[in-house]
Amino acid sequence: MAFGFAPPPASDPSHRLGRILESSEWAAAGIPLLSNPRDLVSGLYARHAPTLSTAVVGVLQQDGRLAASASFRQRADVADGWELRNGLLARLRRIIPHDLRLRSPVRTAVLMYCRGGDGGWTEEDGAWMWGLRDACTLHGLRCGAYITMTPHGWQVLGDGRGGRRPYVGSPVDKLISEETETPSNVAPPRGTGGAATDNLRPTAAC
Repeated sequence: MAFGFAPPPASDPSHRLGRILESSEWAAAGIPLLSNPRDLVSGLYARHAPTLSTAVVGVLQQDGRLAASASFRQRADVADGWELRNGLLARLRRIIPHDLRLRSPVRTAVLMYCRGGDGGWTEEDGAWMWGLRDACTLHGLRCGAYITMTPHGWQVLGDGRGGRRPYVGSPVDKLISEETETPSNVAPPRGTGGAATDNLRPTAAC
């Protein structure tokens, strides 16, 4: 007989509320500050050209350089931290080896999510924050910044820093992106700027 607990249905609101981080919880979590958020945001945007409902996850080396990144679209009916965690973890496993053998994390994962509205916290952001934190724990990474990007600009939540450019819909060819490394074991797909891009499905990894 097998013992264990199956994840609760995503449709159960009592469980979904437990997989959301409030803005105050995120601000108090000790998330490391980005040394140059504008350059990071511009670089990720130039690499992936994300549209609405697109998440871009990046992994930073100890010196703050981008080691690898991936982008994927979120299904409109998925706003649960457990599902989002699975999607993030699947992409992290594809683009960079885990650091679970280390005593403490040396690399940091950051997440930029493109959506409508303004840059302030929403419950959807809280679900992404929960998912990012859990995915980092399971992959041996330090949990880094969560960034929202809207048609009005970008915002580092819990940090207070933001800008009007780039924004969702910005012309990519006008952005000056920083030099980034791509993982040696991943073949860059066409049109994705050297990282994996696909759709998030209800099942975890693809």
